[in-house]
Amino acid sequence: MPLRAIVTQGTTADCTQAVALIDGFTAGNLLADRGYDTDEILDKAESQGMAPAIPSKKNRKTQRDHDKEL
Repeated sequence: MPLRAIVTQGTTADCTQAVALIDGFTAGNLLADRGYDTDEILDKAESQGMAPAIPSKKNRKTQRDHDKEL
């Protein structure tokens, strides 16, 4: 399993680094919590052939479906 890490300041939101972390990886699914529910992350995952299994943030105007089993 490939591994990649980015060290940031403690005040940096994890979701701001997610696109760089998944760039170049291939996988069937991208599993993450709702903190990673951003259009940029979803678009990047889908462009790389991953099915995002990320719950929608509560404030998202249109809630998305996701695979709760994963």
